[in-house]
Amino acid sequence: MRRRLFLIGVLILTTILMVSSLGVCAKKTIRIGYAAPSLMDEGQVAIREGAYVTAKKFGWAFTTTDAERDASKQINQIESLLARGIDALVFVPVDSAALTVSVKKANKLGIPVITIDRKTTGGKLLLTVQSDNYLAGKQAGEYMVKLLKRKYGEPKGLVLELQGALGTNVAQLRGKGFNDVMAKYPDIKVISKPTNWYPDQGAAITEDILTAHPELDGIYWHSDCIGAGVVPALERLGKLKLIGEPDHIFLVGIDGTRVMLGYIREKKVDATMSQPLLDHGKVALEFLRAYFQGEEIPTSGLVIEPGALWSPAHIQMVNTGPLINLATTPVDLTNVDDSRLWGNMKKE
Repeated sequence: MRRRLFLIGVLILTTILMVSSLGVCAKKTIRIGYAAPSLMDEGQVAIREGAYVTAKKFGWAFTTTDAERDASKQINQIESLLARGIDALVFVPVDSAALTVSVKKANKLGIPVITIDRKTTGGKLLLTVQSDNYLAGKQAGEYMVKLLKRKYGEPKGLVLELQGALGTNVAQLRGKGFNDVMAKYPDIKVISKPTNWYPDQGAAITEDILTAHPELDGIYWHSDCIGAGVVPALERLGKLKLIGEPDHIFLVGIDGTRVMLGYIREKKVDATMSQPLLDHGKVALEFLRAYFQGEEIPTSGLVIEPGALWSPAHIQMVNTGPLINLATTPVDLTNVDDSRLWGNMKKE
């Protein structure tokens, strides 16, 4: 079975690369509408940049909107993009359930839709491209267990889980991956609190939990944007001890932002599970180009790209259509300087 899946994956990748070498719809310029959830988020800027650069390479027109984390605003912006006659809609949903209405409207108009980073709960999507969020949560959980074992000689302790927006499948999967690991160790207690991805909420919750539980051993955040508020808060409280120092609170997250990689180098943060964010948009638009050439989007198998940190990527069929999960990479002091990490990409 593994060999068969590998062969399927190679064929998928070969087809995409062959299609990408062909001219696309020479009769007109393809117009892409890209609806970002928030361009104040470093990770979302990277996703948008990857899509923009790829569209430019293909000679496509690319229009961006910014919802500023407001689902209603994003719905209205997508309405406007659809009214302008775009050829495809690509977006990161602010809220997976709320934005289903936008997908269904695009479906009625016959406009293909790709979501990145997270899927909607309904409607028909041509494809969803995201990091393997369950894998990232699982990797974070395994890393936290390793740290607790190192501290106590066995897996036990108290961990705070700072969740993202629970209306998104990203937060749900990152939570499930982490907690599936924690469930194997009954002596590890997890306190879970939602933050809606806001750094200030993460900071406030951390302070409250430390007041009630000064014995806290570790903190896991669903996104490094949350951690960006937590680390300074710990410093203000005098609770930020460096790796190896007594009373160090283990800090593990997901994303791999530039800031978080810096904290790892400074020994303030233990690890982050890095997403291949610049590749999200690139992969999405390569599949979209294949679609415009008349190719069918695969519903299963693997995509192999030698040298890519996200490879192999798994394709599966979900309720909205095909979904491709790009692998995440655990990052700590041993590999924080890897040039392939999006947080190490040089700013143009």
